[in-house]
Amino acid sequence: MNPLNLGGGPSFGRRGALLGLAGGLVAPGAAFGQASIDITTARTDPIPIAVPELAGTTPEGQRYGRDIARVIQNNLRGSALFRTVERGGFVQTPEAAAATPRFPDWKGIGAQALVTGKAEPQGDRVRVEFRLWDVLPEAQIQGTAFTAPAANWRRIAHLISDVIYERLLGEKGYFDTRVAYIAENGPRDRRTRRLAIMDQDGENHRFLTDGSFQALTPRWHPNAQQIAFMSYANNQPRVFLFNLETGRQEPLGSFAGMTLSPRFAPDGRSVILSSTRGGDANLFSVDLASRRERQITSGGGLDVSPCYSPDGAQIVFNSDRGGDQQLYVMDAGGGGPRRISFGRGRYATPVWSPRGDLIAFTRISGGQFAIGVMRPDGGGERILSEGWGMEGPTFAPNGRVLMFYRETPARDSRGNGYSARLSMIDIAGFNEKQVLTPTDASDPAWSPLLS
Repeated sequence: MNPLNLGGGPSFGRRGALLGLAGGLVAPGAAFGQASIDITTARTDPIPIAVPELAGTTPEGQRYGRDIARVIQNNLRGSALFRTVERGGFVQTPEAAAATPRFPDWKGIGAQALVTGKAEPQGDRVRVEFRLWDVLPEAQIQGTAFTAPAANWRRIAHLISDVIYERLLGEKGYFDTRVAYIAENGPRDRRTRRLAIMDQDGENHRFLTDGSFQALTPRWHPNAQQIAFMSYANNQPRVFLFNLETGRQEPLGSFAGMTLSPRFAPDGRSVILSSTRGGDANLFSVDLASRRERQITSGGGLDVSPCYSPDGAQIVFNSDRGGDQQLYVMDAGGGGPRRISFGRGRYATPVWSPRGDLIAFTRISGGQFAIGVMRPDGGGERILSEGWGMEGPTFAPNGRVLMFYRETPARDSRGNGYSARLSMIDIAGFNEKQVLTPTDASDPAWSPLLS
């Protein structure tokens, strides 16, 4: 079992938390159950998996083992693709299972997969050994060791969860990620909106701005170290960049009008945004190195909310150029715009799936909001969730889950009772659940995988 070292302190981002990446993975054994198990199957028949506490030889090691196992269990169960076996039925102790699993005991309680391991403090660091077993053929699927600053123990749990997800489902996981969002407080007509980030499960929350100005629409750089967002600092609505390593904020260029709805290009070298000039809004690309701007769309109307395809070859955006707010796709250089939304109502906030197969959107029709997906050619439109107010879909990095925000209506003219909360839903439209945050929340943006 080779070590995977997670260096650095409890800072945020790839370079801060994964400095000095080394080692590798133990060669895997047989494929899980020698069967074809995929996400479609797991939706209707979740994979039963046993996640006992990780063993520890000291009280502190036992505490890490208990807490890490709890996070792994919550991650897998929360995806709705796994069913975690109740611990009351476990026969083997964590220590015995970590040494040699007694497979008949685990088969007897219905487990098809088993997680074992141990956690040991090493000064101000913690070492975690983890093994994933296929119970039916009694074969090891994966074995890895992680060493990290003790403050990063939750990241180890998320990384292990991603390994389990990928090895048993054949697709990348999404647990070792963060979400940028807008933390909201106060009555609806006097909201304070701050830029904030957290782990995808709602832990390790952190405010990035102090609320002295309004913040909106955060978007991640592909390296997960920078966030573009719309800021009302000095009462000038402009796109700003926030560096997570330094905490520095700076405006992106000096446009004459308002700039809004930023999005990084897939290669991270530029930002596409919308800029208002006169009564129109057009799309511009800004090179991050030179800060030179290039206009992409022109003509009458409002072109906003641009998003690149994963390969950077196309851009989806919404525009009222045809008289109503609809979705359009064009070449990255601005050529060949074509309308792709034709359902009843107005369309907004399009975002391209990291897989390239779907575009998510907000649809407003008859006073109702909806979150949906369609193919990039406009076909196969499906509504995933509807309600009084919902908006701002964002994809997990594996393209299998969406996050958005849902509003509840005010009960009186002062805004009492109004709230905005984050929700997650599978792209098939099942397993919708709320993501808990310390305050009201809107405008979520899912980071890439951090490792």
